[in-house]
Amino acid sequence: MTKAEFKSYLGDKPFYLNVAKIAIPISLQGLITIGVNMMDTVMLGKLGEVAISASSLANQFITLFQICCMGMGMGASVLTSRFWGMQNIPSLKKSVTIMYRLCFFIGLAFTVATIVAPGALMQIYTTDADVIREGIGYFKWSIPCYWLLGFSLTTTIVLRSIGQARLPLICSLAAFFINVFFNWVFIFGKLGAPAMGVQGAALGTLISRSFEFCFICGYFLFIEKKIAYRIRDLLMKCGDLVKEYLKISIPVLISDSLLGLGNNAVAMVIGRLGPNFVSANAITTVTMQLSTVFIQGISNASSIITGHTLGQGDVDRAQRQGFTFLGLGAVIGVVAGGFIALVSDLVISFYDITPDTRIIAEKLMLAIGFIVVFQSVNSILTKGVLRGGGDTRFLMVADILFLWAASVPLGALAGLVWHLDPFLIYTFLKIDQIIKAFWCVFRLKSRKWIKKI
Repeated sequence: MTKAEFKSYLGDKPFYLNVAKIAIPISLQGLITIGVNMMDTVMLGKLGEVAISASSLANQFITLFQICCMGMGMGASVLTSRFWGMQNIPSLKKSVTIMYRLCFFIGLAFTVATIVAPGALMQIYTTDADVIREGIGYFKWSIPCYWLLGFSLTTTIVLRSIGQARLPLICSLAAFFINVFFNWVFIFGKLGAPAMGVQGAALGTLISRSFEFCFICGYFLFIEKKIAYRIRDLLMKCGDLVKEYLKISIPVLISDSLLGLGNNAVAMVIGRLGPNFVSANAITTVTMQLSTVFIQGISNASSIITGHTLGQGDVDRAQRQGFTFLGLGAVIGVVAGGFIALVSDLVISFYDITPDTRIIAEKLMLAIGFIVVFQSVNSILTKGVLRGGGDTRFLMVADILFLWAASVPLGALAGLVWHLDPFLIYTFLKIDQIIKAFWCVFRLKSRKWIKKI
């Protein structure tokens, strides 16, 4: 490789400026979302481990819906970013319409399930009667959140795909303060409000979700001018694009949904390891999210930039950019692992937990710091570059194979049969992250990931 070729793989200043322009607002928005989750955990931590566990496990089902929304949104984003690169606005609008219709029906399914069987949903994750009771109360206030979350989240992803990442950031910042304020009011009964405990946290989330929906969807449907999508476009005919949309987007939806189910299976294992393990995992999950927030920003940026580049017809540049993102993933993963090692003791000290829970949390922190190096590489490739190239069917197979054939069975055996150390249990539960990191490097080198749309 010549010096010039090596420099082309390193990337130039405009490339990194473009990455930063997209990744930083997305990362900050993710950081705000994590801040909301952390404040929920800290506030509920004052009420004891049952409250933390109930909120954490109830949110596993809600997170499953959120992952489905991410699948719908990111699947549509593969098309919208490519169509944006082509400046094919009519096809872009059709992609959004199909996405909204899917979101409505999937949101309906989750809403009905939560109304009809909240207790059965909680029993999926735990057998503890107190945790189930508190979780049912949390679900009661979360019922309207599905559609609010679904439409605002998918709309945010579309806005990002056309380079509008700043507005969702502003929305998330405002929603953060709204959520924290109303959590404080309703969890502890401040300003004359009743002390609602776990249900107060759910009500605070509902209020902030309502704000996000009005802000994001109101802007997109009434103000945004680059796409100029309006309410009447919800009724537009999309038959000519449905086949292409399903070909690209359904594998993403299936992949992310099965990933969500896999994470729920992991939660089922953790839920049966006792309240101490569940509480420790809830604490360390926030730290893991903090350490990976920039990884998610780079993943989103790499998908969008890859889509734009391929939309302009420059296949060779897209391949070089893929290796640049691979290098970024490795560097960011090492930095994230170091960050976890530095802050683990400080984060754990914020919580009023038992000594046994503290020991488990410390071991889980070590495992997360190890796994995140591999997670960074595979996330930026699978959820970014390869997805942006339209290689969604391959990624679906990889997610299904490694999660369900490796992580879930090995994690269940490690925790429920072998009763291994918490470090090893968590490592087995996340071993798919390690396998995919190597698998996707070979896929990137093959160039087979670049699909014609």
